[in-house]
Formats: sequence, C-alpha cells, structure tokens
Amino acid sequence: MITEERIAPADNLPSFALLAEKANHVVQTIATPSLVQLVLRVALAVPFWRSGILKWNGFLKLSDTAVALFSDEFMLHLPGGPYHFPVPTAMAFLSGLGEVCLPVLLILGLGTRFAGLGLLFMTVIVELTVPDGWPIHLTWAAMALSVMCWGPGRFSIDHLAGRLVQTSDE
Repeated sequence: MITEERIAPADNLPSFALLAEKANHVVQTIATPSLVQLVLRVALAVPFWRSGILKWNGFLKLSDTAVALFSDEFMLHLPGGPYHFPVPTAMAFLSGLGEVCLPVLLILGLGTRFAGLGLLFMTVIVELTVPDGWPIHLTWAAMALSVMCWGPGRFSIDHLAGRLVQTSDE
C-alpha cells in the first residue's frame, strides 16, 4: 500500500520565501538607486562622447571629416526622402558640441535632466539618420528618459546644489 508521506521542513532550515527575501535584499544592497543612476548617466554619456571627440581637430575647430559626413554621407530618412542635412557645417558643429558638452554635464550630474533631454533629441536625429540602428538607439532613448524621469541621484552636483539650497532655506 502506497501512502503519502509529508516531510516537515526542519526548524533550522530557512524557508524558500526567507531565502528569496534575503537574496532580494542582497541584490538591492548592490544596486542602490544612486549607484544605478550614476552608472546610467555614464553609460549614456560614453557613446556620445566617443562620437563627439572625433568631430574636432582642436578647440572649436571642426574636423573636415565631420563636415564631409554631414554634407555628403548623412541623410535624414523622412517621408518622401532621404534628404540632405540643411546647413551641414552648422549641423556638424552643433552635433559635435552637443556630443561633447552634454556627456560632460551627465557625468558631473549638472543640469542632468536637461542633458538627458538634449541627448534624447540627438538620439531621435541619429535614428532619422541611421534607421537600421534602432536597437541601440532605443537603448539610448530609454536611458535618456530614465535620467530625465529619475534624475541624477546622490552622486551629482545637482544633488549637492539641492542640499545646499535646502540648508540655506532653513
């Protein structure tokens, strides 16, 4: 005769729920919100910075390659297009300036939400220029939106400035 046996858990062994809760606590300890916000800012800044420094041959001196790309290679893929960029030298200058300045602001955590907005706008332009790159562009957009939504975190000049303003108001 087969009988159903139930084995009671030993009192000294933690239950599955307790183990899951402890594991969850360990993960939350490692991934604190401020650390995640800092890593997110750096991760978004790096590809734009790397692209931006290639556009310059010195202080505010555009490389010939950057101007040639906006003049001859890059096209806006809009309905009825693709179209050449209007005023390619100005577009190369603005692109290079944004790709260098906005990542610096992100890394410092200064004007962070506005830097995120600027990089989101640049991501849209990049997507219109290179539509096949949408998987990485979607990742950049998600990071920019996250920075805009949740801000820079504790490891930022924005946070420090906010604390100084609070202290002076009291």
